[in-house]
Amino acid sequence: MRPFIIAIFAASAALVLGAQDQQAPAAPPRQSGEISLTINGAAGLPPKYAVPDFIALTNDPEIAAAAKTIGQVLWDDLNFEREFYLIPRDTYKSIPPATSIEQVPVDQWKQLGADGLIIGTVRRTATGVTVQVRLLDVATGRSAMAKEYSGTLKDPRLYAHTASDEIHQQQRALRGVARTKLAFTSDRDGERMKGPVADRGISNIYMSDYDGASQVRVSVTRSLDITPAWSPDRKSIAYTSYRTGFQDIIVQYVYEARAYTKPAAGTSDKQNYLPAWSPDGSKLAFTSNRDGNPEIYVINRDGSGLRRLTNHPEVDVTPTWSPTGNQIAWTSNRTGSPQIWIMNADGSEPRKITSESWCDRPTWSPSPFNEIAYASRTGAGFDIKVFDFANRGTKTITDGIGSNESPAFSPNGRHIAFTSTRAGKEQIFIIDRDGKNLHQVTKLGMNRYPNWSQ
Repeated sequence: MRPFIIAIFAASAALVLGAQDQQAPAAPPRQSGEISLTINGAAGLPPKYAVPDFIALTNDPEIAAAAKTIGQVLWDDLNFEREFYLIPRDTYKSIPPATSIEQVPVDQWKQLGADGLIIGTVRRTATGVTVQVRLLDVATGRSAMAKEYSGTLKDPRLYAHTASDEIHQQQRALRGVARTKLAFTSDRDGERMKGPVADRGISNIYMSDYDGASQVRVSVTRSLDITPAWSPDRKSIAYTSYRTGFQDIIVQYVYEARAYTKPAAGTSDKQNYLPAWSPDGSKLAFTSNRDGNPEIYVINRDGSGLRRLTNHPEVDVTPTWSPTGNQIAWTSNRTGSPQIWIMNADGSEPRKITSESWCDRPTWSPSPFNEIAYASRTGAGFDIKVFDFANRGTKTITDGIGSNESPAFSPNGRHIAFTSTRAGKEQIFIIDRDGKNLHQVTKLGMNRYPNWSQ
């Protein structure tokens, strides 16, 4: 079913309390050290990095496993952004593993062709663990970056994610996405809900690391919970839920033991769906039929200040905010088939930007890009396209395999998450904005409507 249509249908559901006891993510561990130089590669080429397993300084299996995990995840995180050439880890076997962060056979890494070497240690302390990370310039043996993180071993991957983001920032002035999260809808639990219309599959909200690891169920209802949207502060997720028997917007506080809120206060006659946060997190744009027709509204997150933005007898759905908060894009069929439109945040100056067979689910890119990704019908299925405001041009990102829908930009604008049937059932994939480096994120059940945290 096309995403343009799904939000217009109603469903009945039994009310079950959602999961309110998710644990808060660990705060970024304490850090120390400063960058002293930038590592470059050969002329016109990215620098070559090597990332061996971290050194376990405490002799126990848990520390050894964490050291191995951190090294592998850090390699994967750095490889994801394509700023460096990551030397394959299976080529490291000829080099004896270092026994300390101070005693590293730099000359042998130079022979392997490395420009940069990331060496690290993990040791147990009285209160948890300490992880040290050092980026070495192989040509000189000098330290380009040194960091130390302290915390627990609840999530060893977090140390790798943190180091990756800091290396990207300090070596390339790039905001990495390793510590970001994905939210999506999944029916993997295989439960069924009973209703007067028909039996329907249950879908709940899930979250994961950016790469699909650590998938956790966020909502637990015998209902349909769909179209999640991360708040800009990454503390809550707004989504469409049928848990009361009709569509309404739920704001769930993912890391806090507090009740969810329903800012739009829906009823069976005033249904609300497809929420989108304003860039400052103070407002939600959404679709509602409260005045008899699906239109775009805006409301403050506390439920005050409701404003109607569109007023047309046809269907207006799927709002998305510009990075500045000054404009909103949405989908409307007011000129025939669904197309992408934009308007000022007060509803003025609506104008159409696509003229294709069928377009839906716009998502505005973050700064400095000024683009909108959307799903466009191409033959029997859909492909992800990107509209560029600078040249008024459109480029196709996906390759026509399966049907590709519901795009969502990463917070640095370099990647797009989307739903695709290319593997059979609908799953979440990630692709770079140039159409390269396709990654499958989910595999269990059917998964839809990805949304990327800041």
